[in-house]
Amino acid sequence: MALNFSLLILAVCLAAVSFSLGSSSISTWQGLADVINHQESAASMIFLEVRAPRTFLALLCGGALGLAGAALQGLLRNPLADPSLVGASQGAAVGAAIAFYYGGNIFSSALNIPLAGLLGAVIALFGVLFLAGQSRPILLILAGLAVSTVASAMLSVLLNFAPNPYAMQELVFWLLGSVANKDMGHVALLVPAVIIGSILVISQRRFLYSLTLGEEVSQTMGFNISRSSRVVILGSAVLVGSCVSVVGNIGFVGLIVPHILRPLVKYRPDRLLLPSAILGAALVTAADIFVRLLPPDRELKLGIVTSLIGAPLFIWLIWQERRKWV
Repeated sequence: MALNFSLLILAVCLAAVSFSLGSSSISTWQGLADVINHQESAASMIFLEVRAPRTFLALLCGGALGLAGAALQGLLRNPLADPSLVGASQGAAVGAAIAFYYGGNIFSSALNIPLAGLLGAVIALFGVLFLAGQSRPILLILAGLAVSTVASAMLSVLLNFAPNPYAMQELVFWLLGSVANKDMGHVALLVPAVIIGSILVISQRRFLYSLTLGEEVSQTMGFNISRSSRVVILGSAVLVGSCVSVVGNIGFVGLIVPHILRPLVKYRPDRLLLPSAILGAALVTAADIFVRLLPPDRELKLGIVTSLIGAPLFIWLIWQERRKWV
């Protein structure tokens, strides 16, 4: 409880900084008050159309990726498991790429890219579930890797046959991940998916704890391993696919956040879920704040920043783990 409260305070403080940070010097409280009172002003427009979507998307995507990473690592009992294993992120990328190149005549909404990405994630998920059938967790992940490989190949083909260099450049920049230049419509699209995915994952927290005692013990405790594993995979895929479909790829969050917190929860996978979600939200928000503090001539993509932060941290954790065994 104390850990969750401390992490929540950290996330709230970072969100407050994100709300107040920008090129225009406006009062966050004044902008919020104008929005609540339905008063049109420069402060309300900047708050509602620029800062609020960016902050909410950073919190939502960070929380979703942290939760998905903790769930998959608990399911596989493997600290190296990453949310990209479920195939949803690659499927979302393929859907978004198709919308980039050919969606102009199909979708009229400004949300055509995230909607197409979400559809791609759903198709990839159904492919994983169909391929794995009623199998155990390891075969579900192997099916996810197979679908990921096929989707990555399809994405390479789409990039290779891009209609023009500018379209390809735009897609590549989108895939790098960013919460900039979004609106509340993107937030409204992401919120239901994150809620559904979170409910599915958290509902299996007792099952994840039972797996630490072994699959045989888990079965004797009354858990259907195949069914519960599919629920965890489904929830993780919804979380990851929805985030990638809206903001692009944001790497290392789902891998590194559970690593940081695992010793603090005494290596209990059920107790790791909520702290991972909160710290993931805080980490992505902090990374986005760092992006906005850089010179504005050319913005560094959020996905690059999280990888630059996560990779050295991951190397350090591996080094610390190695020292325990030497």
